[in-house]
Amino acid sequence: MLSNDQLKARFALGLHYPQYLTQAEPGEKPGWEAATARAKLTASQVALVRSFTRRLNVLVISGTWCGDCVQQCPLIAAIAAALPAGAGTTLGPGIDLRFIERDNNLDFADHFKVCGGHRVPLAIFMNEDFDFVSALGDKTLARFRRQAAAALGASCPLPGAPIPPDEQAAVQGEWLNEFERVALLLRLSGKLRQRHND
Repeated sequence: MLSNDQLKARFALGLHYPQYLTQAEPGEKPGWEAATARAKLTASQVALVRSFTRRLNVLVISGTWCGDCVQQCPLIAAIAAALPAGAGTTLGPGIDLRFIERDNNLDFADHFKVCGGHRVPLAIFMNEDFDFVSALGDKTLARFRRQAAAALGASCPLPGAPIPPDEQAAVQGEWLNEFERVALLLRLSGKLRQRHND
């Protein structure tokens, strides 16, 4: 496992979502823009995210060329946008979300292979000290279920095709569940409770 300093150093190289989108090739941008426009949280989901009391540092290994990234990264960004981390502070509550391009960071991605491969997107969750907390990626359960039904059935969809609204809602919910799981893990952390006197 990488050290806190190694995770922090790579996180510092990551780009915020709007900056990351500028790296997309012209032909890739319409898909990202459309997916970003569709990525919305409900009022209750926003309230849940705003209830998080700890700092979450989240680094996503992604690829602007990747169909799964186009479908899922905007959902992750929508969650982070509900509780942005305060500028210049490392301890206050908030989600500081950054993205790195997998193909430019293979030395780092090597530490987070899934099933022996460089899968994207892959979100790495860290606390305020850049302790590793969790990683979730390549796809959520809803995406795998739909992909298995299509790939193992009579036909499969085109790569990068928009996902149906019910599936998007399920995928959004699964990403939100992981954010909430990490937020609760950090809220209940003995080390952080002692530090924050709560």
